[in-house]
Amino acid sequence: MTSVSKSRLDRRLSCAAAALLLWTGYATIASAQGACAGIHIKILDIRNSTGSIACALFDSQEGFPIQFLHAATNVMVIKIRDTQARCDFEDIPPGNYAIAVVHDENMNGKLDSNRLGIPTEGYGFSNGARALLSAPSFSAASFRHDGGTLNLSIRLRY
Repeated sequence: MTSVSKSRLDRRLSCAAAALLLWTGYATIASAQGACAGIHIKILDIRNSTGSIACALFDSQEGFPIQFLHAATNVMVIKIRDTQARCDFEDIPPGNYAIAVVHDENMNGKLDSNRLGIPTEGYGFSNGARALLSAPSFSAASFRHDGGTLNLSIRLRY
């Protein structure tokens, strides 16, 4: 095993240990968040602990933000604990990215909306991008990632 691959394996094991400590409650989000290179997203203003949070990471405007199952480079679905959630995308190469987050309260795999098309479940985007008459563009939600550790917060809107 080369020193580069051993170093990468050591880093992954360290990240796995930090995630396990966080999951079991022996570490706090603040202490585990900076432990691993990648994009770490804290989800804010979750109105309840029902359902799950879906985070989708896009590296281009293609499919952003609606077609996340087909177009996103990474998708993560996590359970909500005490109205708190975070998504961690590790080993993300440098580049421009945008993130879409959905609070899927009824766990049907989509962002529900009313007859007028207005979402009835929580949603949010990176870079503080807002949905006015339609979803924001990739460029409005995009940010630069240098390949290191990037901590972001995304506020949900209902």
